[in-house]
Amino acid sequence: MAGPQLRIIGTMSVGFEHLDLKEIKKRNIQVGYTPDVLTDATAELTVALLLATSRRLFEAVHEVKSGGWGSWQPLWMCGKGLKGTVVGVVGAGRIGQEVIKRLIPFKVAKFLYCDRNRKKEVDALGAEHTTRDSLLAESDFVVVTCASTPETQKMFNSVLFSKMKSDAVFVNTSRGNIVDQEALYDALQSGKIGAAGIDVADPEPLPTDSPLLTLKNCGNVLESFLLSV
Repeated sequence: MAGPQLRIIGTMSVGFEHLDLKEIKKRNIQVGYTPDVLTDATAELTVALLLATSRRLFEAVHEVKSGGWGSWQPLWMCGKGLKGTVVGVVGAGRIGQEVIKRLIPFKVAKFLYCDRNRKKEVDALGAEHTTRDSLLAESDFVVVTCASTPETQKMFNSVLFSKMKSDAVFVNTSRGNIVDQEALYDALQSGKIGAAGIDVADPEPLPTDSPLLTLKNCGNVLESFLLSV
């Protein structure tokens, strides 16, 4: 524990859930953080992860490395495209909005978003505000960019995964603790959802013996490079 001389805490992060805010306020310590420093980078990574997962790039790299690339087959590793699909964004803050902006050129049929409140700036992008359950039921791609709060921890559990389309692509670039990873593994392994791309885990780093790393339909971006699984 820091001594009584501590006056300022600086954290190079968007979130501050790792700080003991109650103790900080009690001791009248000033906090500095970087709320917008990674917005563009995270939005770009989210789109990259979505495309890599939906177009099965992780699987394709694995097949090339393991000798699975054989004679030409017209539909081998084609995956699914974005054109004409429904993309749902859970948490339409700065990052969620930037993700929508970057996906508009892909001719997505409809954007849905769920947030605590309807947001004019998100509506202006052509996205429709809806309930979480409606978003999950209708979306071909579910992108999670919400904040980590007591209410969102383990939010994506077996119940929510069961409400998604069986071929839906799930992408999480928010916080690892928002997803029940055992439930995610079960949903992917049993075919309740089609595929997942995750940039975050709980704990981090993701243990090398994690069951998620045994799945071909689960892509991971860890330590700034792509891993095929």
